[in-house]
Amino acid sequence: MAENAASTPKQGDAAKALKYHRIVAKIGTNVLTAGTASLNQDVMSELVGQVARLYARGAEVIIVTSGAIAAGRHRLGMAKDRKDLPFRQVLAAIGQTDLMQAYQDLFAKHDITIAQALLTKQDLSDRQGYLNARNTLISLLELRVVPIVNENDVVAVDEIADATIGDNDNLSALVANLVDADLLALLTDTGGLYTSDPRHDDSAELIPVVDKIDDRIESLAGTNTDGVGVGGMQTKIQAARLALGGGTDVVIAPGNAPGTLVRAAEGEYVGTFFPSAADRMESRKRWILTGLSIKGNIVVDAGAAKVLREDNRSLLAAGVQDVEGSFQRGDAVAIVDSAGTRIACGIADYGSEDILRIRGMRSDKIESVLGHHYGDELVHRDNLALL
Repeated sequence: MAENAASTPKQGDAAKALKYHRIVAKIGTNVLTAGTASLNQDVMSELVGQVARLYARGAEVIIVTSGAIAAGRHRLGMAKDRKDLPFRQVLAAIGQTDLMQAYQDLFAKHDITIAQALLTKQDLSDRQGYLNARNTLISLLELRVVPIVNENDVVAVDEIADATIGDNDNLSALVANLVDADLLALLTDTGGLYTSDPRHDDSAELIPVVDKIDDRIESLAGTNTDGVGVGGMQTKIQAARLALGGGTDVVIAPGNAPGTLVRAAEGEYVGTFFPSAADRMESRKRWILTGLSIKGNIVVDAGAAKVLREDNRSLLAAGVQDVEGSFQRGDAVAIVDSAGTRIACGIADYGSEDILRIRGMRSDKIESVLGHHYGDELVHRDNLALL
């Protein structure tokens, strides 16, 4: 591929209006390396060129990037990666400079300024940290700067230890919620969600649209993780669920296909599209929805689960079966059904010990049992975000 193949708008770019204005693009390691052991300059040039084309049309794009560990391994000339956590953090520290330098060089050809933003789960679990990160990213966008976001692997252990919470798929969903993104594009080497693994089954068919993430969709995602990347399709579905809950449309699309990001921004179906049915929620509820500061779970019966899901009601003591973990009044909690499926996140009006004492009771009995009364609701609907 020529070095500047995507440096100028292609004919027809302006013919179709952009459907999405603020876009978060997550680019996985396997895309950036084209399945090799090092960053692929041609692939990165094509992707940066697409961002530049969208930028020229007035769109705002945030890149959530993987690839630091792969870049560090290449820099040290290591054919295989040691799996121990401290050494992977060393690789991330070494590779982060090469990764950002590659982005810097490529965006400079388009006269676009970039900024690096290293985030951790802890940064976003604190309400003040969440707002600070939001303000910084939005300010960068207003200055027409392209933020390059990655988890701070040198201090964060979740992603680097292959935990599903900390991977960059879910980080990109958190960022999408953080900045009120219109579209989250998860760019992958598999190109979308299939009826089976297309790498092992020639009869696998791409699923073009997923209107609802249910048990079938989650089972199709499986638990596969291969190559040098961390997030498999399962984490992409988790990320999609999180972003959709905040009102952001999601697409899982082929990152190695020319023009994918531009086509997705124009509203064309590429890969697998997940339309959001949720209204855009206020910042506080989006923060609750991230689930990063969850202190415990409230387990509810089938009736309460149905009311929460369908009627947007507050959680009352009568529908509570159990409490998992220890939390205080005002802490963030998850509400789960009897099977352990998370229904919502919210702010508890009663602590875990109090809830254990009043679970299953009518609301008018709360004060006589506890000796105090903070209201009929254990979690008020104004402080509750459905998943």
